[in-house]
Amino acid sequence: MQPITSSTPPPRPFHAMAKPSGSDCNLDCTYCFYLEKESLYPGERKRRMQDNVLTAYVRNYIESHPAGSEVVFTWQGGEPTLPGLDFYRRAVAQQRFRAGRTISYSFQTNGLLLDDAWCGFFAEHDFLIGLSLDGPADIHDTYRVSAGGQPTHALVMRALGKLQAHRVRYNVLACVNRRGAAEPLRVYEFMRTHGISHIQFIPVVERLSGAADRAIGLTLHGPGGKVLAPALPGATGSVTGWSVLPADYGDLLNAIFDAWVRRDVGEIHVMNFEWALANYMGEPGAACHHQPTCGRAVVVEHNGDVYACDHYVYPAYRLGNLSTSSLAKMVESPAQHAFGQDKLQSLPRQCRECKMLKGCWGGCPKHRFTATQDCEPGLIYLCEGYYRFFGHVAPYLAPCPT
Repeated sequence: MQPITSSTPPPRPFHAMAKPSGSDCNLDCTYCFYLEKESLYPGERKRRMQDNVLTAYVRNYIESHPAGSEVVFTWQGGEPTLPGLDFYRRAVAQQRFRAGRTISYSFQTNGLLLDDAWCGFFAEHDFLIGLSLDGPADIHDTYRVSAGGQPTHALVMRALGKLQAHRVRYNVLACVNRRGAAEPLRVYEFMRTHGISHIQFIPVVERLSGAADRAIGLTLHGPGGKVLAPALPGATGSVTGWSVLPADYGDLLNAIFDAWVRRDVGEIHVMNFEWALANYMGEPGAACHHQPTCGRAVVVEHNGDVYACDHYVYPAYRLGNLSTSSLAKMVESPAQHAFGQDKLQSLPRQCRECKMLKGCWGGCPKHRFTATQDCEPGLIYLCEGYYRFFGHVAPYLAPCPT
């Protein structure tokens, strides 16, 4: 693969997330939405990014940023440790292309393969690690099992200890499924007890499909019992049994926020709360699903294919390949621009008139499969949860009286 370079970086920053092992993983998490992506490359038994693709990606990504800017390399999966540590040694060696840019690294992992060698490497190059950990063992092991069906909590806790011992910067990515949402304070106390100071609580929302698809009859309610979205067969869609219920997700965030605001402000950083504050202040920093538009975070697959978003790795959203186009051109393409703008333009009227709009911004488009109280499609499944959460924290975000 010949490197495709760009002499005209995009006018606005963008971010690429690379998947050097594609959808391959040494876990078989029940709720994983990415394992199915192996169907995109049916002829490949093992997906790995080859060195020529790696070089093309690194150079393309760096040269798609203006001189003097920061270029953040994010490695994810599947499971990104599968290509082996030497792959990342070669990736870091590609810094020769930096040309006045600052290079930084982040890495999202299940932790099963982390040892002293991995953590020493992360510490040496100041990687920021996202470690997937859902809480205590009985909660974590409900859905996060190995490819052989074995529990993984002890292995993840070993990885956490290695990261802490090597003083690696890390945060914990806690997926909130229906099981974990029932015990929010137990999950939060577990994190505190183990010295975890940076946490994200990520809702698990996955729909059923095919013959198993059926309406679950959810009715979404706001404060005071006001109906926000009626149960509409065929409009609400069906979610898996492990998907978090909307109200439960809002209640989990609220319970943790109440505990956090009493004693942990400045000591523990819950990204969900920081995103809410950023939106309230009109500052950048909120996650893409809580921004008015999106489209500035693309995915690079193991073979150089580029997709519009991590949640939209489908053939219809393939932007091209690094072998034929620059990342800059793909990010600024009419198709990607339309994809990002549609997040705002497709908001139903109920969202546009909602007093929580500037906190929520309609959430992730992938989860907009329910209907509004006026039967208009496009309401996010998590509406009730977001409404509860943003309404609950709003008084704390208000400026102090002068």
